[in-house]
Amino acid sequence: MAIIGILAFAIALLVSVMIHEAGHYLTAKKFGMKVTEFFLGFGQKIWSFTRGETEFGLKAIPAGGYCRIVGMTPREELSPEDAPRAFVKASVAQRLIVLGAGSFLHFVIGFVLLFVLFSSVGITSLTNKVERVSECIPQTATEVCSAKSVPSPAKNVGIVAGDKIVKVNGISYKEWNDVVTVIRSSAGKQLDITVDRNGSLINLLVTPAARELDGEKIGVLGVVNEIGTITYGPFTALGKATRFTGEILQNSITSLISLPSKIPDLINQTFGNQERDPEGLVGVVGVARVSGETAETKALTTREKIATFILIVASLNLFVGMFNLLPLLPLDGGHMAVAVADGFRNARAKRKGLAKPAPFDVERLTPITMVVFVLMASLSLLLLTADILNPIRLNF
Repeated sequence: MAIIGILAFAIALLVSVMIHEAGHYLTAKKFGMKVTEFFLGFGQKIWSFTRGETEFGLKAIPAGGYCRIVGMTPREELSPEDAPRAFVKASVAQRLIVLGAGSFLHFVIGFVLLFVLFSSVGITSLTNKVERVSECIPQTATEVCSAKSVPSPAKNVGIVAGDKIVKVNGISYKEWNDVVTVIRSSAGKQLDITVDRNGSLINLLVTPAARELDGEKIGVLGVVNEIGTITYGPFTALGKATRFTGEILQNSITSLISLPSKIPDLINQTFGNQERDPEGLVGVVGVARVSGETAETKALTTREKIATFILIVASLNLFVGMFNLLPLLPLDGGHMAVAVADGFRNARAKRKGLAKPAPFDVERLTPITMVVFVLMASLSLLLLTADILNPIRLNF
């Protein structure tokens, strides 16, 4: 089963790369630019076909892909018929759209996968169905229920296993966590709870008991709820996917900012005896291994495995989309920064009544590009080594 998870992840990654490059290809063609190559992988060409003016194909090293647009730099020599269709001849806005299309589609992939997760596959969460009713409300972790213990409010009012708590004070809640919030804020305050018992609705008046948690008094009902898979309607799923996408993107930004500070720990974990930090840096091989372990474990149901896989692929796409927007060459974000600089130069020339300047020559930044490339390659090699020597393990 592990190999199935790894293969599924590899296929999902290649599809994501293809969609990323398709974003560049389609927008470039839309603006009349000439695209000569569209390949998945690098290195030796193993298969291709030509349609129109573009060669499509696969290369031997499945480590990304590329879409070659003519005239990416002013120095590129072009035929008279290709010159008007050069990338650098397009407007700044068009160049930004073409360059940003790849990351944009990564965000779309992540969002769509999360929508599917919430609307169809479902997430594992506490439901409103009571699995067990407590005998008492222990005030400490070691307390055993006795005659001196605080009575269980749920038991006192007749709540039994199998009841579904459908309303609190006449209000229906979509999430059990929202009900918990109401109960915790109602210590010593009477609540009107409606339960569904075998299709019949029963109203019960119950006063949550008080218990101390982290130095604060909270209300406790005395029930343990069942864990189940929850799906949502289209509009609710849309809102949840939007909110979750935003949270992952925010976490991605935080991770990118803290990335340099995590490298020393990664080195120690790779070559020392330190345990690998599950919240630390992980490479593609490590993510593939996690996908394999997820598919192999017996601790999850098939539906939970699919949900976990979708979350992994969605999170990866959102992170890669954000990473690719970093204003560093050779990333798309670096080329976008150059295009923005051209826009400022054009605007300044127009204000001064001067002729439009030639596009900035990206090749002048080759030394900086090479430094960034070496740093990224070194980090990739370190992550690969860490994922092999000291992989992250899931505790299922």
